Amino acid sequence: MLSRSSFTSLVVGVFAVYVVHTCWVMYGIVYTRPCPAAAGGGAAGCVWPYLARRPKLQLSVYTTTRSSIGAESNVDLVLNVEDFDIESKFERTVNVSVPKKTRNNGTLYAYIFLHHAGILPWHDSKQVHIVSPLTTYMVPKPEEINLLTGESAMQQIEAEKQTSALDEPVSHWRSRLTLNVMVEDFVFDGSSLPADVHRYMKMVQLGKTVHYLPILFIDQLSNRVKDLMVINRSTTELPLTVSYDKISLGKLRFWIHMQDAVYSLQQFGFSEKDADEVKGIFVDTNLYFLALTFFVAAFHLLFDFLAFKNDISFWKKKRSMIGMSTKAVLWRCFSTVVIFLFLLDEQTSLLVLIPAGIGAVIELWKVKKALKMTIKWQDLRPKIQFGTYSDSEKKTEEYDTQAMKYLSYLLYPLCIGGAAYSLLNVKYKSWYSWLINSFVNGVYAFGFLFMLPQLFVNYKMKSVAHLPWKAFTYKAFNTFIDDIFAFIITMPTSHRLACFRDDVVFLVYLYQRWLYPVDKSRVNEYGESYEEMPKKKAHRE
Repeated sequence: MLSRSSFTSLVVGVFAVYVVHTCWVMYGIVYTRPCPAAAGGGAAGCVWPYLARRPKLQLSVYTTTRSSIGAESNVDLVLNVEDFDIESKFERTVNVSVPKKTRNNGTLYAYIFLHHAGILPWHDSKQVHIVSPLTTYMVPKPEEINLLTGESAMQQIEAEKQTSALDEPVSHWRSRLTLNVMVEDFVFDGSSLPADVHRYMKMVQLGKTVHYLPILFIDQLSNRVKDLMVINRSTTELPLTVSYDKISLGKLRFWIHMQDAVYSLQQFGFSEKDADEVKGIFVDTNLYFLALTFFVAAFHLLFDFLAFKNDISFWKKKRSMIGMSTKAVLWRCFSTVVIFLFLLDEQTSLLVLIPAGIGAVIELWKVKKALKMTIKWQDLRPKIQFGTYSDSEKKTEEYDTQAMKYLSYLLYPLCIGGAAYSLLNVKYKSWYSWLINSFVNGVYAFGFLFMLPQLFVNYKMKSVAHLPWKAFTYKAFNTFIDDIFAFIITMPTSHRLACFRDDVVFLVYLYQRWLYPVDKSRVNEYGESYEEMPKKKAHRE
């Protein structure tokens, strides 16, 4: 069997290979090999850009309720840019009439044509077009109310009518449409066209050479949940902001892969809101900062795994609670479960929710170990038994109880006062939402106070040797990484501030580790002391 050190080395090695492989794949996406014959002036096997001829182009945007059209019937022209300059970016807002079919939870499509100026797109053989739905289906966010003052009678009647429909997805309007055209005069090798770009290419034969028409692309990553608008049956017109910008070949290929990745997440069960969090990482972030984010996320995943591994290994071998605050373990379990329920209630991204859920399960298991609980089944009924504590463990428990006694004088009034204030001044979806928010605000605002019992036990015992320092170290690295993620991933403000609070807690632990140097007579994290360990016999040659 592999030792712990060799297993950790194996994990780090696999992680390094994964990072190098990902960098190589990303390089292959951004860099495209040009046609070698083009450098020597030849044309055999090359696919040339039609835009190099500098044609006069026109951009037209139509809307229709049909997913496919063959003529200009039953379509509405909403935007027409006659002198379309592919090098100049623009943004225009137009009003789009909403058909009755769309108002009744139907779909409305946008057809974007790039064609020669002065010719209708249906009569232009060299036109390119792309289709995008302007509507999507989502469950509307429930309205928040003041739980004490309530609502007027008319508001309650209106709310009762809408309650049954709250869980049903309704049609939402995408208020933004972002267009791109690949403007590089790049000559492709016809024998090795990139598969990602190939599906967006339309090629024509001009004489002896093959040309590809302008590559028109819709940036779906820019369609964010915050831009969606609920479509009511009384809505007749809605605004649509059409923005255009040129795009390079490397960024186009990268964007295609990212859109495919977001689509795959949705196929695996990610909701529109979860996919929107991933979109925000790419759209709202500079590309160089995005590359940094990738490496940060990779290291976060590694440290998460190593922290969980060492934490579980520490508690699995734990035989004594000497020097460990049982109250702190119980509090960590309670706070972790409350934070998980809060993130679940806030419909937070799965990127944050899944690690929080795993952490909650581990904390529940640690409570079972700390309280020395054993569960036995008698006639299909569980029977819980608690183990006994040694004299040293009872001494630790006295320090723990003493610290909690002083802490309760400060903590309980603060939590109760905060819950009462939020009930009077903040709106919530339900009483459950207020209860979870009150608990989690207490955890975030004053949760670090519950680390004081462990600090107090360390002070009384003048030792920190009983703490899981390997797991602490990995968690500390992740805490500093979380400080970066706090500005990238969408999360509640209180959860964001808690990331910085954890930095302070770890610095206090580091100070105690420096203050109380190693003493081999003290017990370690497994309840053993160096002096009590059996001496190994000297090896004879």
